[in-house]
Amino acid sequence: MSDWVPTTCMRCAVGCGHMQRGADIGYGVDMVRGDAAHPVNQGLACARGIQESRDPDGKWLSRPLVRDDGELRTTTWDVALARATQGLREAHERDPDSVAVLGSGQQTNEAAYALGKVARGGFGTRNYDANTTLCMASAVTAYYQAFGSDAPPCTYDDIEDAERHVVWGANPAVAHPVMFRWISEAAEQTELITVDPIRSETAENSDHHVAPDPGKDLALARSVLALLVETDRVDEAFVEAATDGFEELLATLPTAAEAAEDAGVAMDDVELLADAMDHRALLYWGMGINQHVQGTETARALVDLTLATGNLRPGGGPFSLTGQANSMGTRICSSKGSWPGQRAFGDPDHRRLVAEEWGVPVDRLPDDTGPGPVGMLEDGPDAVWAVATNPVAGMPEADSARTQLEDAFLVAQDAFHTETTDLADVVLPAATWGESEGTTTNMERTISRVQAATDVPSGVRTDLDIIATVGSRLFPGLFESTSPEPSDVFAEFAGLTEGTVADCSGITYERLDGSHAVRWPAADEESSGGYRYYENDGEMDAAESWSFPTATGNAQFSTGRQHELPEPTDESYPLTLTTAREADGYNTGVRSRGGATGPLVARIHPDTAGLHADRAVRNRLTVVSRRGSATVHIDRDEGVPRGMVWLPIHHPATNRLTLSECDPESDEPHFKQCAVKLVAPETELSTARSD
Repeated sequence: MSDWVPTTCMRCAVGCGHMQRGADIGYGVDMVRGDAAHPVNQGLACARGIQESRDPDGKWLSRPLVRDDGELRTTTWDVALARATQGLREAHERDPDSVAVLGSGQQTNEAAYALGKVARGGFGTRNYDANTTLCMASAVTAYYQAFGSDAPPCTYDDIEDAERHVVWGANPAVAHPVMFRWISEAAEQTELITVDPIRSETAENSDHHVAPDPGKDLALARSVLALLVETDRVDEAFVEAATDGFEELLATLPTAAEAAEDAGVAMDDVELLADAMDHRALLYWGMGINQHVQGTETARALVDLTLATGNLRPGGGPFSLTGQANSMGTRICSSKGSWPGQRAFGDPDHRRLVAEEWGVPVDRLPDDTGPGPVGMLEDGPDAVWAVATNPVAGMPEADSARTQLEDAFLVAQDAFHTETTDLADVVLPAATWGESEGTTTNMERTISRVQAATDVPSGVRTDLDIIATVGSRLFPGLFESTSPEPSDVFAEFAGLTEGTVADCSGITYERLDGSHAVRWPAADEESSGGYRYYENDGEMDAAESWSFPTATGNAQFSTGRQHELPEPTDESYPLTLTTAREADGYNTGVRSRGGATGPLVARIHPDTAGLHADRAVRNRLTVVSRRGSATVHIDRDEGVPRGMVWLPIHHPATNRLTLSECDPESDEPHFKQCAVKLVAPETELSTARSD
C-alpha cells in the first residue's frame, strides 16, 4: 500500500494541508484527507478540494498535440517542443513584445518563478501576466499605495480575536469554505456583516446583510467614513502617529447621508457598518471590489476605514481574500508586477541585481510591468504561451479575446482540456497537483510544500520541467539544467528576496519539511512573519508603533470618489448583469465540469423573470449585451435584486457578455456590472449559443 504524502491543496488560496496517497496500481491519487499536523488548517478540509485532488471531473490531457491541416493531432514531445520553440522564436525575433506569456495562480512558486524568468529575462517582453491581474491587481495596487507593500497585514490568527467581521464584496462560504468556517465560528461570539448586492450564501449565514446598488461600494465606504467623522469615532491618536493624507481626504468627503443615497442604502445600514468599524474589526473583501473600473480606489476606501478607526492592530485590519491557490506566490516570485521579493520594476538597482542573478543583459529586462492581459491581447501578439490558464473563457469580452488568440501562434500548457487548448497550435500536457513537487503561498503569506503522491504519467511533464526545457532551448544558459530540481529553483528565488519587504531567504525545503509551513517575511531560519507593520513587541505596557515601507514611513489615506458605471442601464439594455463564483465552478471549471459544458444558469428575481415570461421557452431566455449573447436556464431567486441577472463567472459563455474596460491604476477588468436585456431564445445570435 502506498504511503501517505503531506502536501497542500491547490484549489483556493486558504492553503490547507492535505495528506495524499497514490494508487497502488497505475497512476493517480487514491485517497485524500486533511492534514492534522499542518498549522494552517489542522486537519480541516473542504469536500471540493479533496474531490478535485483525488478525482477531478475534467478531461485529462495525456499526450502532446500539434495542429496539422487545422486539426489537433497526437505527437511526440520532441515534435511538440520543436514546434513550440520555433513559433515562439520566430515571434521573438520580430519583436520581444510580440510574444505574450500568460501564467497562473495554479502554478507552484517554482514554476511561476521559472516562467517569469523566461518571460522577462529570456524574451524580455512587457506582455506577461500571471493571471493575478484578472482577480487581485486592484487589491495589490491598493496595498502598495496605502502601505508601500503588497502584503495583507492580517493573518488567520486574527480571525478569532476580532470583535466584528465585515465581508464586503466576497462570498467565502462558496470560495473559501474552510476559512469561512473559522469566520463563522468566531462570529458566534461577535457579529458577521456581509455587504453584497446579492443575498449570497455568505449573506445567508450572516447576522446582517447590507445591499448597496451594484458597483456603488465606493460610495458606501465613503458614507461609513463620513459618519465616523461626523460622530467623532476616528482614532485620532493613530491617525496622527501613523498616517498621512487624512486632512486631504476630509476635504473630499460628502456627508454620510449624501453618500448613502448614492450607494442606495439606508442610514441604518451605514450606522451598522460604522459601529462595526468602531470595534476591533476584520474587513475582508474580494472580487466584488477588485473587478471594477474603480477597484483600486474602492479597495483603498476600505483600507481608509481601517486606518481611520485604528484597525491596524492584531485582531483587525484590511484582509483581501485571494482567489487562485497561489496568487500570492505569483505576486512575490513570478516577476509579473515586481521583481522577486517585491523589488520595484522601475528601480535600476533592482533591475541590475536581477539581471546579474539571471546572467542576462540588464537592457533586456523591461522597465515597466506591461499593460495587463486585456492590453496584451489588444496589442495583437504574434505568439502567446498560456500556462495553466484558460483565457478563451476567462477574459472579458471573450469573443474579442478568442479572435486575438486565433490570429496568434498559440501554445497552451495545461493538465486538462480547455477552451484554450482546443484553439491552440501546440498543446503541452502538464502534471497536476498530486504529481508535482514545489511550494505554494496562501493568502496570509504562508509558504508550504506541494509534494507528489504518484509518478508523473508517461506522456505528461511537470510545469517546471516544460518551462525550463522551452526556456533552455530558446535561451541557452538561462537555466543550469533543462530539468532543474524544484528545491534549487526555490533557493534561487529565495536568495533574490534577501533584504526585501518580502524576504523569504530564511525558508528552505528542509525547514518546510520540519514545520510544514512558514509565513514570510522570514529573513533567517528562526524567524517567520506575523501581523504586518505593527511593531509592538507583545508587552502589555509597551508603546505602540507602526512602520510602513512608504516614502514617509506612514500609511496613506486616499481621496477616491464614486463615478458612474462604465455601462449603465438604459431603455435598450434595462438590466444589470453581475458575475460571481459558484461552488463547483472554480478556475473556469476545467477540473469540475468535465469534458462537456453544462447549461448556463442565470439567477433572476421572480418578478424580473415574470416580466419576461412571455419570451421564455421551456424556462430558457437569452441574455444579450452589446458584445454577445448566451442562452440561459432561469433560476428564480429572491436573493437577486429586481432588475439584475446573476451569472457564474467561470462558465465559458459568461464572459462573452462582460466588459473589457479596466481599472486605470491596476489594469484589472470590470467583470461585475454591464447592461443586458432578456429576449426569447429564438432571437439568439447563431454564433453565440452556449447550450
